[in-house]
Amino acid sequence: MLLSKRFGKRVLLCTTSQDNKVKRMIEIRIHGRGGQGNVAAAELLSIAAFKGGKFAQAFPSFGAERIGAPVQAFVRIDDKKIRTREDVQSPDYLIVQDAFLMDTVPVLDGLKPDGLIVVNSDKPPEELHIKTTARVETIPATEIALEIIGRPIPNAVMIGAFCSITGLVSLDAVQEAIMEKFPGRVGENNVAALERAVEIMQKR
Repeated sequence: MLLSKRFGKRVLLCTTSQDNKVKRMIEIRIHGRGGQGNVAAAELLSIAAFKGGKFAQAFPSFGAERIGAPVQAFVRIDDKKIRTREDVQSPDYLIVQDAFLMDTVPVLDGLKPDGLIVVNSDKPPEELHIKTTARVETIPATEIALEIIGRPIPNAVMIGAFCSITGLVSLDAVQEAIMEKFPGRVGENNVAALERAVEIMQKR
């Protein structure tokens, strides 16, 4: 069942099912700028997790996504009902859609020491000089999005890279979620961008 609840200016998207298991609740924080599809990325991961038989929750930390303004969105995935409604403070995973935010926003705050950061960058991880014990992966998501989608919206590429690395949700479920949310040519282009990201990550 898909539930959409409004809390003040935020919309909380909750999905519930009772099949597959995860060892513990997984928390994801997405950092980006308004217009990069941060909230859509969170929702797509949540819906894909639901399709894989998990409970999931996705919501933003703001009322409206202003173009260019720093934005955060959150995802939780578990094998049981998720009761907390707080922002994600100690993420297992970070998805950073704008690498320059790392110079101005405390992106790394609360990240688990053995976590993962996926950064939208054409530089290799070591050149970003991120001070963390977490694993760091990069992918030129904006460049790929411009090539395939024709717009600098990197979310599908970032989701593809993230899912390829973690296996947390299935790529088939993400593709299905994309086509449901963005039917037609838009969805097809986003699926193609996601698939390109998977190809790149699998060659590493």
